[in-house]
Amino acid sequence: MADTNDLNGIKVMVIDDSNTIRRSAEIFLKQAGCEIILAEDGFDALAKITDRQPDIIFVDVMMPRLDGYQTCSLIKKNSRFKSTPVIMLSSKDGLFDKARGRIVGSNEYLTKPFTKDSLLSTVQRYVPASPAIQLIPN
Repeated sequence: MADTNDLNGIKVMVIDDSNTIRRSAEIFLKQAGCEIILAEDGFDALAKITDRQPDIIFVDVMMPRLDGYQTCSLIKKNSRFKSTPVIMLSSKDGLFDKARGRIVGSNEYLTKPFTKDSLLSTVQRYVPASPAIQLIPN
């Protein structure tokens, strides 16, 4: 895996109704230099996305009120965020669940519980370089 300092300044949103999952993700991502945006459910997330404009979004599949599939679909239907990577989080890793995630526009499916390495490598895959170190054209 690449140096985690490559993730400095990357804005990562984690939407999950589990405090444990949100806290684990927050710890792993902060250690890598990411800016963290936490949300407890889809409604909470949608209120924060426009203001904070995350670079990548992790969303739990099973949540009350607005589930992860509905949340992902709403994010991807917004022209401002349709290119923002959305990664589904779930304790299920069945083919049907992954296919349903693809249908609503998710980029990938990460099975819980995730490891620090799997979480950070997913961020690196979708957000290749820190905004602070991108090349400036001559």
